[in-house]
Amino acid sequence: MNFTLKVADIRKETEDTVTLCFKQPGLKKIKYLAGQYLTLIFRINGRRYIRPYSFSSCPGVESFLEITVKRVQNGLISNHINDMVQIGDTIEVMPPMGDFIYKEGSEFTDVFFWGVGSGITPLISIIKYILSSQTNIRVHLNYGNKNYETTIFRDQIEKLGAKYPEQLVVRNFHTKIFVDESHPNLIQGRIDQDKALQILSETVDGHKCAHYICGPAGLKESVKQAIQVNYGFLANVFSEDFEMVKDPKDFEDVHTQNISIDFEGKQYPLEVSKGKSILEAALHADIELPYSCQTGNCSTCKGKLISGEVKMIGLSKKRDDLAAGEFLLCCTHPLTENVQISI
Repeated sequence: MNFTLKVADIRKETEDTVTLCFKQPGLKKIKYLAGQYLTLIFRINGRRYIRPYSFSSCPGVESFLEITVKRVQNGLISNHINDMVQIGDTIEVMPPMGDFIYKEGSEFTDVFFWGVGSGITPLISIIKYILSSQTNIRVHLNYGNKNYETTIFRDQIEKLGAKYPEQLVVRNFHTKIFVDESHPNLIQGRIDQDKALQILSETVDGHKCAHYICGPAGLKESVKQAIQVNYGFLANVFSEDFEMVKDPKDFEDVHTQNISIDFEGKQYPLEVSKGKSILEAALHADIELPYSCQTGNCSTCKGKLISGEVKMIGLSKKRDDLAAGEFLLCCTHPLTENVQISI
């Protein structure tokens, strides 16, 4: 069941980033976990658009439901949110989803957060949760930006540092300025493997550390390599994926195909071009299939294969929860002409 939320406030974080503060519904409150995301539904010029955005708020800490959106070049929805959404507007949303969360009962002494730019959004939510509820855990935020002006939640992070001086360690990485030695927590350049190794060398027991990564593929690769080198194993590493990484080799046996989709009692013929997922082709043809994350992490776009052959490409996490014949259409590509999908 979807909800309709009212924008109670809009907070400008940087020149190109805003936080939408939604008022909780009067009757049935929306429950969510720190690190999850909220999926917004818009109609622009008669067409439906669905986009997931991570919560930047933390349950039990903020009363509003808050999401933070950075403007993306040629990004239809991110530009619409930054330029057009106003206080008092109502927006339809789907229930909270996502498994990029801190699991209760974990016996960690140190939790490391690695983020770049808008990747801070789910991280700040989890950080606030740990700081407010887990007094025995040391939190390390390693955050990369161009400079101070582009740092999302700069004031919020500084206030958290002042409130939890013994528990929170913040290391800012800036790529656009020269940093002198008088600022020990400000590091010049991006977060690479060598810098990550230097940070990790301060901890002894890798089994008591957790790592949350949100950012581009290069950041994830650098941090994971550093963890592997420093501890000799990869464990307790969690990452949030905003985009699918596709290997061109996976498309060698994929060709443009004509398929059929059964949806809401109607049958739709659909041409799926090579490189495009079934979901992408359907949305382009104005077939309003259900979807949310578009990265293969949720099950909103799940469909049942009736005939033909298909394969999923770009999944970042193994999905053991799909029944035989079930596929996530955001990453599914037809291999034969006789493909029929039922939704």
